[in-house]
Amino acid sequence: MLVTGGLPSARPSVRADGRIPVDISRDPAREAAERELSRPMYHENDPSLLQRAGDRFWEWVENVLGTAAGFAPGGAIGLVVVALIVAGLIGALWWRLGIPRRTPAASAPLFDDSRRSAAQHRAAAESHAAAHRWNEALQERMRAVVRSLEERALLDPRPGRTADEAAAEGSRSLPAHSAALHSAAREFDDVTYGGRSVDRQAYQRLHDLDLDLERARPLPVGAIPGEGA
Repeated sequence: MLVTGGLPSARPSVRADGRIPVDISRDPAREAAERELSRPMYHENDPSLLQRAGDRFWEWVENVLGTAAGFAPGGAIGLVVVALIVAGLIGALWWRLGIPRRTPAASAPLFDDSRRSAAQHRAAAESHAAAHRWNEALQERMRAVVRSLEERALLDPRPGRTADEAAAEGSRSLPAHSAALHSAAREFDDVTYGGRSVDRQAYQRLHDLDLDLERARPLPVGAIPGEGA
């Protein structure tokens, strides 16, 4: 420190290498360091945003599995067994119910533009059944049922009729078979428009219903169901 005219004079100290040290406060120093570290040269090898997201996801999965293993009987082995059981149940439901699809609000017409007899629809149904194509067999058998009702004058032939409409109209003449007709119509819609699958038993039920309807005596016009029984 120098004294000039009796007053002390501040003078920066000099380092051994002759350079004057720079004295910077904490906040400006931090900002300067952040600016320096933000330069691209320091981040050339950093993982991408997608890689960081993937790392976070797998860390989360690892934490979830670790927590679940802690609660599962037998630890990690028990967790694997539980996962296999759940996967088996999901697979069984998928196989039984088919691919989930959105069921339309209204059914499409039962028949296409071709005009085939009930016997022709039955023959097509039996051909599909022999090849274990149960969906197609059920569809053709339902068409045979409705066409047979038309041929017996129990239904008026009408283009654009749906399976549900045919079941409702057929139930008026054959009330004893109303529940079976409506059930068959629902299965037809589920297969045709809902993406569901059926098995041999479902086709056999409709096959038996077709035979029962052939032998059934229709209710006389104007008669009240249940009277005269």
